[in-house]
Amino acid sequence: MDARTRTPHARRLLGTALLVLAVGATPARAAPQDYRIDPEHFSIAFSVEHLGYADTIGLFLKGSGGFVYDEATRSLKSARVVVVADSVFTNHDGRDRHVRDSDFLDAGSHPEIVFEATAFTPGEERDGRLHGRLDGRLTLLGQTRPVTLALTLNKAASYPFGHRRHTLGISARTVIKRSEWGMDYGITPAMVGDAVTLRFEFEALRQ
Repeated sequence: MDARTRTPHARRLLGTALLVLAVGATPARAAPQDYRIDPEHFSIAFSVEHLGYADTIGLFLKGSGGFVYDEATRSLKSARVVVVADSVFTNHDGRDRHVRDSDFLDAGSHPEIVFEATAFTPGEERDGRLHGRLDGRLTLLGQTRPVTLALTLNKAASYPFGHRRHTLGISARTVIKRSEWGMDYGITPAMVGDAVTLRFEFEALRQ
C-alpha cells in the first residue's frame, strides 16, 4: 500500500510511530544539577611575599559552598563560596593573630569572605581536563569587587569508594591586590606584598 492508498487512520498511526521513533532517537539533555563542596576535600590556600625574601603560604581551614552546573551545556547557573576569616592558619600563632586583626582581615568585624560567581566561560580541553574562566564578585572587609579565576574541571565521575556519588574535581586560582579592598598594611614600606595568590582545590558532590 503506497501513500496514495493509505486511509486517514493508517496515516495517523504511521505519523505517531515516526514521532515515537524520533523522540526515542533524540539524546536526553542533562538538566542543571545542584552540587555541594565536600568539606573533607576543600583546600583554600594563599601566598604573599614577605620582605622580598620568600612567600608566606597560608590556609583557611573552614569554608563551604555550592553551585548549580549543567554538564551537558557546560553552563554555570549560580555559585557561592563562604570562607571563615578567623580560620586563617600560617603555622605561626603570633602571625595568625596579626592576620586576623584590623591590619589585615579584621575578622571580628568581617567574619566571612564571600565569593559569588557571575559567569563561567568554558575553554579548551587538554589532557582530559576542561579549562575555563570564572568571573565573580569577592566580598572582603565589607567591600565587593570583581575578580576572575582560572578554573580547571579535572574530573567528573562517580566516586570509586565511600559515598560513590557523582563528583566534580575542580582547581581554581587567581591573584588579587589586597589594597583594592583597603588592606594596605605593610605595603609601604615594602614588608608584605600587595599581590596575593588565592588557590582553591575541592571535590563537589552532586545532590
